[in-house]
Amino acid sequence: CPCALGLATPTAVTVGVGRAAEYGILIKNGDTLENAGQIDVAAFDKTGTITEGKPEVDDVIAYGIGEDELIALAASVEQNSNHPIAKAIVRKAEGLELLNTVDFENVTGKGLKANVSIDGANSSVLAGNLKLMETEGIDLNDEVLSSFDAFVSEAKTTIVMAVEGEIKGIITLMDKIKENSKSAIDELHKMGIETYMLTGDNEKTASSVSSAVGIDNVMANVLPNDKLDKVRQLQNEGKRVLFVGDGINDAPALSQADVGVAMGNGTDIAMESGDIVIMEGDLENVVASIQFSKKVMTRIKENLFWAFAYNMILVPVAAGVLYPIWGIVFRPEWAGLAMALSSVTVISLSLLLKRYVPPIKRQAA
Repeated sequence: CPCALGLATPTAVTVGVGRAAEYGILIKNGDTLENAGQIDVAAFDKTGTITEGKPEVDDVIAYGIGEDELIALAASVEQNSNHPIAKAIVRKAEGLELLNTVDFENVTGKGLKANVSIDGANSSVLAGNLKLMETEGIDLNDEVLSSFDAFVSEAKTTIVMAVEGEIKGIITLMDKIKENSKSAIDELHKMGIETYMLTGDNEKTASSVSSAVGIDNVMANVLPNDKLDKVRQLQNEGKRVLFVGDGINDAPALSQADVGVAMGNGTDIAMESGDIVIMEGDLENVVASIQFSKKVMTRIKENLFWAFAYNMILVPVAAGVLYPIWGIVFRPEWAGLAMALSSVTVISLSLLLKRYVPPIKRQAA
């Protein structure tokens, strides 16, 4: 009877997807479940993925204005953005009066631009990295460059503020690395998976974070299209790529990757673009999703083996191969029992997946 063959794959996939959901791993379809266990490269965004994504303002250096005035000015521009860095600066400005802004522009990979109402007149304000300042033709003196380099060497995200072409200050932020980031990366390496970090942050900050968690390769100062291009490049080299991200800027790479993993604490567009959604933003669950994939695929093969085994053994008996020697015939009631047992065996093996605990979760426990 072909019933067991028909049940072998869908029962294992259904139970596996359901069990993964109990761990906060939402796998959107069976193809994703299959592909996740075959990846060669895992690439990660930094902010909100490897790090907490909840940076806090650390240093404030003002030139020619007060620190509170600088924070209020920065928050007036940043309040138009949903980026974690922008939210941190706005939190820092609680209790301060923010200014009206117009002509807000998010300059991808560089920072923000806006016209801010200062003393009744609209003034051009920039908040971003050195690339933004250079693009806008802002002169950076040695003091600013020295301070910027010093903060960056400490793995701090550093924002330069300029008003009407004049540097007015530097604001730095720190973002903690997630507790289990290193253990997740170590587990990926044990599985023979190469790791990359693709981030818009500067090289020193990126290198500091990657060294702390043990990532193999780092690309810093990248734009969203650079992430997409890197994923394509790796795929053109014949590698299967899993990409993990949480922001709008990660959506193109999430869609392009063989398996896109969106952190559940990220943006809606990232979760829509991902094939897997990790609800708690826990990097260990990225590893767990791969382990679920491998386990389910193994169980499907076991199911198929038993489905074929019943038929390969008993069909010849039913055809009378044992009758000439021992006089054994396969009676109808035995055939009915064997048919039922083959299906019960396959379903029982699939249901055993409900007790499966990914190895990385057993270690954590």
